[in-house]
Amino acid sequence: MPSSLPLRLYRGAIQLARRPRRQASHVTVVDGLVECPCCGEFQELDRVQPGTAARCVRCGQVLERRNKTAPLAAPLAFCITSAALYLATLASSLMTLDLYGRERTVNLLTGPMELLHEGWGEVGMLVGIVTVLAPGIVIAIMGLILTAGFFEELPDWAPNLMAWYDKLRPWSMMEVYILGIFVAYTKLVDLAHVEVGTACYLIAALMISMAATDQTLDQEWIWQRRRVEGTLQLPDGRRMKVDRVSVHDLDGLPPHENMLSCHSCGLVGVFPQPVPQTDSVGVCPRCGHDLRRRKVNSISRTVALLLSAFIFYFPANLFPVMTVIKVGNGTGHTIIEGAIELWEDGMIPLSLLVLFASVTVPVAKIVGLTYMIWTTKRRSAKKLLFRSKLFRMIDIIGRWSMIDVFMISILVAVVRFSSLANIRANAGVVSFAAVVVLTIFAAHCFDPRLMWDAAGRNGKLRADAPPRSDNTMGQSCLAHEDEALERGDMEPVQA
Repeated sequence: MPSSLPLRLYRGAIQLARRPRRQASHVTVVDGLVECPCCGEFQELDRVQPGTAARCVRCGQVLERRNKTAPLAAPLAFCITSAALYLATLASSLMTLDLYGRERTVNLLTGPMELLHEGWGEVGMLVGIVTVLAPGIVIAIMGLILTAGFFEELPDWAPNLMAWYDKLRPWSMMEVYILGIFVAYTKLVDLAHVEVGTACYLIAALMISMAATDQTLDQEWIWQRRRVEGTLQLPDGRRMKVDRVSVHDLDGLPPHENMLSCHSCGLVGVFPQPVPQTDSVGVCPRCGHDLRRRKVNSISRTVALLLSAFIFYFPANLFPVMTVIKVGNGTGHTIIEGAIELWEDGMIPLSLLVLFASVTVPVAKIVGLTYMIWTTKRRSAKKLLFRSKLFRMIDIIGRWSMIDVFMISILVAVVRFSSLANIRANAGVVSFAAVVVLTIFAAHCFDPRLMWDAAGRNGKLRADAPPRSDNTMGQSCLAHEDEALERGDMEPVQA
């Protein structure tokens, strides 16, 4: 009988014999091994000397930078300076316009508020977030991160702040706002007498101090002060043992498809079997974020965002972005007409800057990302290095298209003299702001490592498992070991 006592004893003995071997399933954390976030190449990283930077041997991406300054004192000094400049900026005037004895003074908050009053709340909220809210939050988060760095061991709340800082820092656009002020000033000098307020100089100083904070911050030094847990929590709640070794103790690198790095802290782990492309394999033992080899639905999300940006691009250039009213007569201005007006006024460099930031950059981002997606789908191995450099350039220049949006917010705030002189925002600015935001999100969603994966440069790819409730990384690892035990060809993981 199938349920006879000898058969049940035999099955129980087999399970008991296998149980200790199941505990051998573990993850190996390798110190001194990094994954390039642009091409996915795993490479050994020796100690970086102060004042130097380590770059990827395959695509040239900066992997780590070591400064000669103190790892905590220097960024903390710049962070405190940024906080003082930020508070002073909020309390200072940005610009004063004198039109036939009538004066109007505005500050950093006036532009977003005027856009809200005119009914363009989407643009007003966007300008307020990236010029008022985001810089303050970023400075506060950086202050807390640097404070946590003084602890002997990084506290549990610090890793979440590190992740949020990386996400929010690109949305603090004070350096772009400075150019918006400059363009607005050139348009106002022909209309009336303009006095630049203290806030303009404070914003310029704030831009420099925040850039200096990022430049002197050594994130890897801070992450090294964070402990690595002895176990890794699997998606089903169970735990796997974590071994920690140095890359110098390995007899060659493990298979590429068995390794992944945490997207948040960069910790490299080696699993006993190939890792799925996007399925979660557990929680990072150092920072607590989900471990995934690649971004989830990267291509499909990027395509959806690019398609939306492409649709918004046409009304952004065909419809006027603002209406200038002088002595009761008003005409609408598109983005291109504004650049032409600057050219006719003799401000050729500024006209080219506006044309480049507001017309060329959005088109370049849409075309460039579309090209990278198309070549990835075709599994093309051509011009991989060029495509990686193109992605890095797109990721950097994306937010500079906000110059026109900031300029309009300043002009709307300053020129409010009824029928004598008035500037109003139009529907085109909403479409243009949507194009800028959508392309920024599209660049963030795209995973450039997929280009190298599709070309076969990052090992054999393992497809994601079908959506089943009982299919987890932990169970697949145990099943893999069971099959190997039955075949008798199980080998220990090299460490």
